[in-house]
Amino acid sequence: MFGTKWGRRETFIFPPHQPVYTIGLVFCFLFVTLVVLVNGVGMGLSPLAKVYLPLYLKTGFIGSMVPNKEIEARLICMSGGHPSLALPGDVVGGSTVQDDGTTLGLDLAQSARKRGFLAVGRGPEGRFIVGPLHTYLRYAVYKERGIRALYEPPMLACLILFMLILPIAIFFDIKRTKRMKYGRLLKGPIMCDPRKFNKATHGGGIGFTTDSGDVIRIPKRAEAHHFLIMADTGAGKTALMFHMLLQIQERDEAAIIYDPACEFTERFYNPERGDIILNPLDARCPYWGPAEELRRRAEARTLAASLFQSTQDKKGEFFVESPQKIFAHLLTFGPTPAELANWMANPAEIDKRVKGTEYALLIDPKAPQQRTGVLSSLGLVAESLRMLPKKEESKRHWSATEWAKTRKGWIFITSDAPVREALRPLHSLWIDWLILRLLGKPAKGQRPVWFIIDELASLQKLPQLHTALTENRKSRNPIVLGFQGKAQLEDIYGRLASVMVSQPATKIFLKIEEEKEALWVSKTLGDTEIERVKLAHHDGGNKGKNYTVDRQIDPAVMYSEIQGLADLHAYLKYANHIVRFSFPYPEVPITQEGIIPRPVPENELNFDPTKQPGDGGAKAPVPVVQELVKERSAGSVELPPRAERTVSVIHMVKGGSGSTTSPQTEPESTPHQRVLIPEESSEPDPDLEAEEATPSRPLTAIPSIPLIQI
Repeated sequence: MFGTKWGRRETFIFPPHQPVYTIGLVFCFLFVTLVVLVNGVGMGLSPLAKVYLPLYLKTGFIGSMVPNKEIEARLICMSGGHPSLALPGDVVGGSTVQDDGTTLGLDLAQSARKRGFLAVGRGPEGRFIVGPLHTYLRYAVYKERGIRALYEPPMLACLILFMLILPIAIFFDIKRTKRMKYGRLLKGPIMCDPRKFNKATHGGGIGFTTDSGDVIRIPKRAEAHHFLIMADTGAGKTALMFHMLLQIQERDEAAIIYDPACEFTERFYNPERGDIILNPLDARCPYWGPAEELRRRAEARTLAASLFQSTQDKKGEFFVESPQKIFAHLLTFGPTPAELANWMANPAEIDKRVKGTEYALLIDPKAPQQRTGVLSSLGLVAESLRMLPKKEESKRHWSATEWAKTRKGWIFITSDAPVREALRPLHSLWIDWLILRLLGKPAKGQRPVWFIIDELASLQKLPQLHTALTENRKSRNPIVLGFQGKAQLEDIYGRLASVMVSQPATKIFLKIEEEKEALWVSKTLGDTEIERVKLAHHDGGNKGKNYTVDRQIDPAVMYSEIQGLADLHAYLKYANHIVRFSFPYPEVPITQEGIIPRPVPENELNFDPTKQPGDGGAKAPVPVVQELVKERSAGSVELPPRAERTVSVIHMVKGGSGSTTSPQTEPESTPHQRVLIPEESSEPDPDLEAEEATPSRPLTAIPSIPLIQI
C-alpha cells in the first residue's frame, strides 16, 4: 500500500532541451571503449603476450615514427641451463618472485622444465633498436598479429553495440521533445494502444479484435463489474456485442439476450443447445405463467412491481401501487395467464377474490372514480397476458426460477417494432425476474450468465436492474447495457440513471453526435493535467531565452472528437486507461429465422384490411340489436334505462309494437349498421332531457340509424 504514489509527479530539476539520451549514450560508448582497450585486448592472448603487451604497444607506436631509435627494455628469459628467451610455449600463467622482490605472472611450463630450465624471469636491462624489437615480438610472441589486429575486434564490437542502442536513444529523445512541446501528463487518464493497455491492466478476459490485428482484453476479474456501450444508431454497438457473444459461445457460458431486432436470434439461436425464445407471437415460445414463478407469497409483490411501473409524477403513484397489490393478491390463487386476463375483464371476479381483504377498499364501489382508475390500471397488462400461449398450445413449459438453477441454453427475448409496445410489460417482467433469480452467489459448478441488453431504453423501468448493477458483483453475472444516450435512461429511471451508468467498470463509447451527450462522454472519459515548458526569446540589449512551466487542465478526449468518430471506431475506458481503436464487423452467418409467427386469435383483426368495404372484405356485423329486441319483447332480459329507450326506438323504427311506421318504410340494412347501447349512469343526460322536452315528431321522419357494434 505504501508503493502507491498520490498526486502529481514533481521534479526539482528543470528539464534541459538537449538530446540527453543521445548525449548520454555517447559518453557511455567512450567509457566502455576505454575499458575494452585497457582490459579487453588481453582476452585471447597467451600469458607471455599479456606480459609483453605494454612493450609491444610502445615499440609499435615509436617505431611507426622513428624506427631506428634505441630504447631500454628487459625481456623474459629462462635460466637453469643455457639462458634463453622465453617463447609462448615455454611459460604458463602463474606467479614467480623475482630477485628484486617483484612478482612476475608467469611460470615455467612442463616442457621447459624437461629441457633443463629451472626458472623464468626478466633478464638484465639492455638497449634495443625499436624496429627490430617490435618485429621480433610480432612474429615470436603475437603470431604475426599487429596492433590493429589486436584492437579491431573489441572496437568493432563496441561500435556495433553503439549503433544498436543509438536508435533507442533517438526515439526517447524524440518522445521527450514531444512531451516538452505538447506537455507531460501529471494527472488524469492515460491514452494507450491495445498492447500497452493489456500490459498495464493484465487483460486476460473478454476481448475486442481491432483492425490492426491486436486484441484489447479486459481483465477477467473486471467482467463481473459490467459493461456499458453507448452509440448512435448504426455506429457499431451491435457489432461489439457480436464480438462478445462469439467468445461467450466459445467459453460455453450462458447468455440472456434482449433482442428487439432479432439480429442475435438469427445468428446465435441454437435449439440443440436448449435455447429458449420468449416471444408470445413466435411459434417457438414455450408456455409460461407468472404464478408459476412464485416460491413464497411475498414474491408476488416483487413480480407485480415489474409489470406496473411508477412514473416520475408522484401524484399517480396510488394508481400504480394499488394495481400492484391487487395483481400480487390474484397471483396467490395460481391462475394461468388466460385466467388472469379474464379476471381483469370481469370486475366481479376480482371483487370475489379480494372480498374480506384490505385490497377490497382499493376498489370500493362507493368510490366509483377511484375504483375505475384502479381497475383501468390493472387491466393495462391484460392484452399482453392474452397473447401468451396456453398450456395445450405449447409442448414446452418454462420458468425463470427453474432455469436459474440449471442455466441450460441461452434465452432470447425478441419482438418486432409493430408489436413491441404490447409486449413491453412481458419483456420487462422476464428480464427483471431473471435478474432477481440470478442475484445470489452461484453454486459450485454453475456457469456465469451474461445479460446482453441491447436498446435498453425500449424497455420499461426494470426495478431490479439498479440492484443488479450495484450488487451483482458477487453473483459473477456480467451485464452489458447498450443504448443511445443517457437522456433516455433519465426519462425512465430519473436520478437513478446517473448511478446506473457510473457502475459498469468497462465503458465503450462510439459516435455520438448530440452535443450534450458527447460532452457528458468527454467528461466521463476524464480530464488531464498537462505541464508544458514555454520558451521565450528576448532581443535587444538583453538577448537570451526564458523558459517557463505552464500547467493546464484539458479533456483527455474532446467532445467534438466523439461527434466526429467514424462508424466502427470507439473509445474504451477501464480504470485509468483509455484506448482508441477501430474494429471489423464480424461476419456471423444467419442460420435461423428471427420470428416464426404463431397464430394468436386475440391478436387477429375483425376485418380484412387488404379489401375494400364493398368487395366483401368486411365481416358481417354481429346482430346485437336484433337479439336484444327479441329478448326484450320476450321479457327475458332487463336493460338499463338509457339502453331500454334506445332499443325501444330501434324496435319502433323496425316496425315493432306501437309503431306507426309501415314495414315498407324500413331502411335497408347494410353491413355497417350497428347500434351503440350506452352504459347506465346515475348522472342525468342533458341531451336526453332536452330531447324529452322537445315535442315529438312523427316516427316516419326518423332516418336510417347507423348501428355501431359493441
